[in-house]
Amino acid sequence: MPQPFKIPQSVLVVIYTPALDVLLIRRADGQEMGAEYWQSVTGSKDSLDEPWACTAQREVQEETGIDCSVGAAQPAVLVDWQLENVYGIYPQWLHRYAPGVTLNTEHLFGLQVAAGCAVRLNPREHTAYQWLPYRQAADACFSPSNAEAILQLPRMAALAAIQQESVA
Repeated sequence: MPQPFKIPQSVLVVIYTPALDVLLIRRADGQEMGAEYWQSVTGSKDSLDEPWACTAQREVQEETGIDCSVGAAQPAVLVDWQLENVYGIYPQWLHRYAPGVTLNTEHLFGLQVAAGCAVRLNPREHTAYQWLPYRQAADACFSPSNAEAILQLPRMAALAAIQQESVA
């Protein structure tokens, strides 16, 4: 049975520590094409009505093993950055989308985790991970929108900290 087409609505989750070290994961399918594609957690909605935060939580769990759901054992704070990017889908991945679909809308989140947070990759999707200071992480990303999101991390992390303090 053929795979259903991907929905052109996805999340990008920048996972970081209090020191602003960023988790990057290497795509398995990039190595097949002779390239190393380092990125943050990304993934498409499973259905059009799936809330962005649910997509983000699911993708983080699937790709890294980090549970950022409410009440999870590890303290991790998922914050909706209220930002979206619209970009052209890379030609090598257009076949995953319905004919004529060429643009994807990407919704951004940040996820602060403790330093030393355990990472468990899904080997079908990713083959390695690394923690890098945020500027180095931005430089290592293959995606310009991912790099730009990482460069916004100091400002977005500060805003998230202020929000957390006002809730507490």
